[in-house]
Amino acid sequence: MSKGKLAKFADMATYPHVFEYPYSVVEDVPFEMRGHWHEQVFHNSNPIVLELGCGRGEYSVGLARRYPDRNFIGVDIKGARMWTGATESLREGLKNVAFLRTNIEIIDRFFAPDEVCEIWLTFSDPQMKKATKRLTSTFFLQRYRHFLPDNGIIHLKTDSNFLFTYTKFVAEVNHLPVDACTDDLYGEVMSDEGSETLDLSIRTYYEQQWLARGLTIKYLRLRLPAVGELQEPDVEIPLDDYRSYNRDKRSSLSSHP
Repeated sequence: MSKGKLAKFADMATYPHVFEYPYSVVEDVPFEMRGHWHEQVFHNSNPIVLELGCGRGEYSVGLARRYPDRNFIGVDIKGARMWTGATESLREGLKNVAFLRTNIEIIDRFFAPDEVCEIWLTFSDPQMKKATKRLTSTFFLQRYRHFLPDNGIIHLKTDSNFLFTYTKFVAEVNHLPVDACTDDLYGEVMSDEGSETLDLSIRTYYEQQWLARGLTIKYLRLRLPAVGELQEPDVEIPLDDYRSYNRDKRSSLSSHP
């Protein structure tokens, strides 16, 4: 670990809105703020929105600026990246954003039933090798059910056609309501009657890289019912035909044209 990373971890250890609970720490240990985020962290009753795999935290911070009547929590295991958004929000004095450093595989340990209203998945690793690692897999959807309300909202924003296609199949197989779906977010106007228009001005560091490379941004918004058996789609999905930053193109699945 470089000195820069150590310094960032030291900074975040003093931040009042950053909570660090890697898997080794929370195994079999109850999380004391579970069910108490409103009163202990945000000191209001506004809805809580999670960004899972928040990276540098640009989206969490951007949403917090845009929606002061909501609370946002960026979640990631990579603290050195998270430092950017955590530091920026602290300097700006934003009171409606916090950060949780932990493994997303155990995200259900940190929130009580109905404590979270929405989830954002922004440019998640498509995890083409193993379905259970994808943040829209039934493995994770079942965990989200532990703290989302019935028909809670999940937003997927991605550069990966593989993950986008996979998620559409997950929704189709499990009859999950889809409110919005596009394979070119910035190529068409996204507006739905009775729902908020997306704030397209919030673009993460990685999103800007994808756009600069001429890639389209995909977006899907679905709802997750609280009951019903969830099944993985039994389909072959073509792999992404490019290598994302720090992502392996190879997959255990064979794809066909």
